[in-house]
Amino acid sequence: MPVVLGVVLLLVSWQVAVDGPLLDLDRWVRHAVRETRHTLHSTLLNHLGKAFSDLGGGSVAVPVLLLGAAVAAWRERGAGLARWWLPLPVAVVTAGLIPLLVVPAKAWFARPGPFGLPLAADQWGWYPSGHTATATLGYGVAALLLARTAGGRARRVLAAGTALLVAGVGLGLVWSDYHWLLDVVASWCLGGLLLWALARWPLTGRPGGTPGA
Repeated sequence: MPVVLGVVLLLVSWQVAVDGPLLDLDRWVRHAVRETRHTLHSTLLNHLGKAFSDLGGGSVAVPVLLLGAAVAAWRERGAGLARWWLPLPVAVVTAGLIPLLVVPAKAWFARPGPFGLPLAADQWGWYPSGHTATATLGYGVAALLLARTAGGRARRVLAAGTALLVAGVGLGLVWSDYHWLLDVVASWCLGGLLLWALARWPLTGRPGGTPGA
């Protein structure tokens, strides 16, 4: 999985940097989505698209991340695990890492949005999608931290729910014409790589204060 995510991320980034032929996919998807939106003329779908897009904002995803970390720390402390407090700094570092990863990339690629208007002096660009990255890492890290003390069924529910939520944010951005599809795909890949790495990093210890996986 990490190899696939890394290859896709590099390929898409290269194509965005050189304005390559893969970007025709973005234009085709945008045209198809606009035609579908016009044909359906569904106020409900339009509101859902915007609502899911908003769930990728830092004002929503970051508080959920911090709350999830607090609950995870409380549960780990109750379970008698060493380093039970570690989910809290992990969440804080994650919240600070998102803009450090996304903003420089946006400024470097300086990709115009779907409407094709030139970037203003105070705009960073659209690639990669900041809302998608925030949702992927914010909700994803919260789910990973909570899964540490969850049972097998609860972990599956957390994983499925988080995947659906993150997918909804990305698709909502494309449906609402806020982002190109490849902007979203790149952030899914970036977030997926970081989540894969974090899932393999020991965050807790065994009962009694002995460090361990």
